[in-house]
Amino acid sequence: MDFSQFEKRTGVVFKDTRFLLRAFTHRSYLNEHPKEKIEHNERFEFLGDAVLELAVTVYLFNRFPERPEGELTAFRAALVNTMMLSDTALELGFSDFLLLSRGEAKDVGKARQYILANTYEAVVGAIFLDQGYREAEAFIARTLLGRLDSVLEKGTWQDAKSSFQENAQEILSVTPSYKVLSELGPDHDREFTVGVFLGEEEAGKGEGKSKQEAEQNAARNALEKKGWK
Repeated sequence: MDFSQFEKRTGVVFKDTRFLLRAFTHRSYLNEHPKEKIEHNERFEFLGDAVLELAVTVYLFNRFPERPEGELTAFRAALVNTMMLSDTALELGFSDFLLLSRGEAKDVGKARQYILANTYEAVVGAIFLDQGYREAEAFIARTLLGRLDSVLEKGTWQDAKSSFQENAQEILSVTPSYKVLSELGPDHDREFTVGVFLGEEEAGKGEGKSKQEAEQNAARNALEKKGWK
């Protein structure tokens, strides 16, 4: 595969493009092409996730010396959630390089969002292995960290669960409850769907790579549906 367009878009020129090929190889592709002598990207994703969290944490720690730990954690969560990473990967044209099964290639909904977010992490892992932490950190800075200003302006970093609970108790005198509606995927890559309920009423629904992320998305969805700020 020719990665020259990827290198132009991202400003990263790989020493060994085999790292990049693996970063874009989804497990489903190898299920249909078992004779291919490449590996899927899940180990790279695991590594890239850790590098990404460190880079974003250091950036936030240095940029906001007066902010408390709780707010920094919320900022970080808003930057590294599935939707933010998938949107970033989509804008960088990652879909042009993904190796997927025929079935996965047809799906452009939630499943594709998760794949793109995971691929962003895998690419970070590949850069780390090929060129070290500093280049991986620079890639994250160029492609992701600039989105923080919009997050702060729109207030999307704020704890949606707390906001929804405060509104529900103040307006309806009801405390919300959360229920896992479904769990999909292997243990290392689960996808959770969670509903938030006001009594028997399902007020909102959200998805995420963890129960916590899914609960926040469910609360955010419920706030929007109720018209609560």
